[in-house]
Amino acid sequence: MKRITLVVGALLLSCTLLFAAGGQQQQQQQQSGGSSQIRVTALIRNLNEQFVKDYSEVLRRLARERGVELNLQDANNAQDTQLTQLQTAINQGYRLFIIIPVERDLSEQMNKMINDVGGIAAYSNVAPTVDSLKISKNFFYASSPETVAGRYQGDIIADYFDKYPNKAPGKALNMLYIRGMDGYTATKFREIGMQAALKDRGYAVKYIAADTANWAPDQAQQKMDAWLAAYKGQFNVVVAQNDGMALGAVESLIANGYTKANADDGTVLQFPVLGVDATQDALNSMNESKLYATVLQDAVGQATTAFDVIYQYASTGSILGKVANGISPATQTTEEAPADDPAVIGQCYMVPFVPVTKANYRDYLAK
Repeated sequence: MKRITLVVGALLLSCTLLFAAGGQQQQQQQQSGGSSQIRVTALIRNLNEQFVKDYSEVLRRLARERGVELNLQDANNAQDTQLTQLQTAINQGYRLFIIIPVERDLSEQMNKMINDVGGIAAYSNVAPTVDSLKISKNFFYASSPETVAGRYQGDIIADYFDKYPNKAPGKALNMLYIRGMDGYTATKFREIGMQAALKDRGYAVKYIAADTANWAPDQAQQKMDAWLAAYKGQFNVVVAQNDGMALGAVESLIANGYTKANADDGTVLQFPVLGVDATQDALNSMNESKLYATVLQDAVGQATTAFDVIYQYASTGSILGKVANGISPATQTTEEAPADDPAVIGQCYMVPFVPVTKANYRDYLAK
């Protein structure tokens, strides 16, 4: 009797373990859309911008390498389109999301929709709101601190004029400044960082002209054409908040004759022009001594970190507190949302910016 009891007990234990394992497997399948294959939807704000294109290509490569089904959607900068794409993906059983939102304020509505079906999302490039991350510990931010990008721009500008002080007498910078789209975290904090760095280095900044070009090269070129006609001889530096707009400014300066015979100061233009992103087009321009400098916003790093957050969660059922793409969750708050709130700091993975100048640009230039 005792032997029978032991056998029956062992059988019951085996059934219990199998049932538990089956339940865990079923839960993981539900998280990846009802299939054993991991299924991820990437909701991308606008594939017209080079950084976002590069980010998306990294996602496609990672999905191929890891056998992940990737459903990548371009919202063409339309909020309604992105919300519709999210709802469609949810209806199709997707529960894993990588998101570059059209606008940060959209993140709260999107996260409520995702949370209602037990999903998870990792954001990059455009920061989600603090309130959106507070909805659940299954929402993450894998991006770069925009203030740092601006500070690097400011330091590069200061280094240039420290070396050529006759080009900015009295440390006076008369700047043409091209902003990104209004309302973006990058637009706000890149400017704050640049101004802070230049102030720390003893420079006084006067905007001869400043306006948005909506991240677009053609808009930046048109803006510069008008400014060059209006403010000839009144400025000594041009700064744009991304490489696309910086290259638009470069083309305008060349077309309007703002070039010189040599590049002994690092540029054939009469004034240094700076951008952010370190796209290959920007690096090629630096190689031709046109664009003076840029700041690497690491599309590979951001996309890989966001992907790794989602992949680890889908594979193990957990990610909170774990390293993703070699980056640990942040522990120190910053001045930028959402990483400025201690309640969500552990959900933020901060991918570093890198200044790119004549000294190191070849390290990033495609061979």
